[in-house]
Amino acid sequence: MNILYQVPLSPFCRKVRLSLAEKKIEVQLVEERYWERDADFLRRNPAGKVPVLKMGGEIFTESSAICEHLEERFPEPRLLPQDPQARYEVRRLVCWFDDKFHHEVTANLLYERVNRKLHGLGYPVSANVKAGAKAIKFHLDYMNWLLDNRRWLAGDEMSLADFAAAAQLSALDYICDVDWNRSAAVKDWYATMKSRPAFRSILADNVPGFPPPHHYANLDF
Repeated sequence: MNILYQVPLSPFCRKVRLSLAEKKIEVQLVEERYWERDADFLRRNPAGKVPVLKMGGEIFTESSAICEHLEERFPEPRLLPQDPQARYEVRRLVCWFDDKFHHEVTANLLYERVNRKLHGLGYPVSANVKAGAKAIKFHLDYMNWLLDNRRWLAGDEMSLADFAAAAQLSALDYICDVDWNRSAAVKDWYATMKSRPAFRSILADNVPGFPPPHHYANLDF
């Protein structure tokens, strides 16, 4: 049995979960409290980060490396285009959401409001929350611009870029930190993403102490 060591609200774990589900690869989810620095977990990944995928007796780490490995090993359905230029654009946007969006938005909103409590680090730092609330407006506007010019974020076909973005936004949506009224295009795109079978396990997540909002699993929200 394939095993994914993960944290439910981690957008990087969600990106891998979406890729696995889209490719219909069965996996057992094991919640890993990575911040406790368990010796067994550190043997699996000395970097002490999730996700960690155990597949075929091998260990795979780093979310983007895992997703690209899955793409090479299980090419259908395709999440990376065959055209080199189109493939570059997908990778560029994956980096955008994994790095820039995550650093400016997710780390300042989700991590301040949820992770600090889970890790016993006290109350959110209000300056960070304000910075995240400001930054997400820019990112939603950028996504709106992309979707005004394309069918999907990176082009005419759904790709890993859409999963990277949806992974970040779904984690934030769990704590009601996305203004879906800011862009009808982004809201419609996200509703389409949520309607995919690959999203079912994501929408079933329930973090103790942080119940999901009533609209979370609603496809119309």
